[in-house]
Amino acid sequence: MFKKLKNYDYILMFSPIVLASFGIIMIYSASMVTAVVEGHESTYYLVKQAQWFVISLVGFILFSVIPYKKYEKYMVWNVVIALAMLLGVLLFGTSRGNATRWISVGPVLIQPAEFVKLGIILYLASVYSKKQHYIDDFRKGVLPPLILTAFILALIVLQPDIGSAVTTFLVACAIIFSSGMRYKHIILLGFVSILVVAAAIPSMVTEERISRFTGAYQPFADPENAGHHLIQSYLAIGGGGITGEGLGQSVQKLGFLFGAHTDFIMAVIAEELGTIGVLLVLGLLALIVLRGLYVSLKCRDSFGALIAVGISSMIGIQTFINLGSISGILPITGITLPFVSYGGSSLLILMVSMGILNNIASTLKKDEQDSADSKPVQHVQNNKFVTYRGGRKWSS
Repeated sequence: MFKKLKNYDYILMFSPIVLASFGIIMIYSASMVTAVVEGHESTYYLVKQAQWFVISLVGFILFSVIPYKKYEKYMVWNVVIALAMLLGVLLFGTSRGNATRWISVGPVLIQPAEFVKLGIILYLASVYSKKQHYIDDFRKGVLPPLILTAFILALIVLQPDIGSAVTTFLVACAIIFSSGMRYKHIILLGFVSILVVAAAIPSMVTEERISRFTGAYQPFADPENAGHHLIQSYLAIGGGGITGEGLGQSVQKLGFLFGAHTDFIMAVIAEELGTIGVLLVLGLLALIVLRGLYVSLKCRDSFGALIAVGISSMIGIQTFINLGSISGILPITGITLPFVSYGGSSLLILMVSMGILNNIASTLKKDEQDSADSKPVQHVQNNKFVTYRGGRKWSS
């Protein structure tokens, strides 16, 4: 057992657990007032996130020990389930606000778009790893999986969930870029994507989406409506200083800052724990992303390498979009901060993803160790060279 534990990557093992545990504390701090206003106990969101953390931890451990290469056998089912979940949302999903993004399973709300992100990573990694010997053939090696990916993205946009669609699209781009296809094909795909987005923009423009851009780039032009959330975020971030006001001492979470325990939890962290708290969270997230990319570079198996690229990119992209939203760099999209924000589906998929990444890293370490053990080591014995290879003795 201890020999197996040596193969695991402790950075990838403990960093997400530390972040998720810290997230539970900050969710309680950010949500206690909101929970009471909504008619619940102050610990309502704390308990729900803690329950999801336990489930996610089980998923993390389980997927850490399952050999990642087994997922290729079930790739058809992966695609079928992803399509079924997205179609299920459109047919009998649960609506909140102006969007239908959830499926209600008893008292539990599941957001299929979160599961589809991981599904797309596994699907594209599997397909492009199998097409390596003819990846230069655009029609045969590049195009077919992109048609299905585009259809899945369209289903997410129809919910509408633009934030998840953008994240999934960018993650797919990262895998495509890393797949080994020709640069001219990548440029062609980029050009086509720009044309498709430009053609779709007129049908997607609504007053609400226009207000999000106005709120992001001209918040003080309409401080009571479009710019309200971003201004409150600025106040929270600016009020924390270097060391913060202290855990639980945020003022903006008292009904001023919308989504204090979800989209804007980093603003609460900045107000309560200051720049130090923000840097610690960002440091752990950056460590996970960089370590995942390192695993992808060292992995000799293209399937494992592309999965590692996809998972690392997913975490990095979600972090960038979330921080961009709370700082006014990007419009508010509803993308949560990985591991830290409130959200059961998001936490479960992120922890399962980290379990898969851990398995890739442990497999890599084991292969490197086996390779080192199998290298011939020569010693002189009784005027003969004795070669030890893989525990066996060979004389010459």
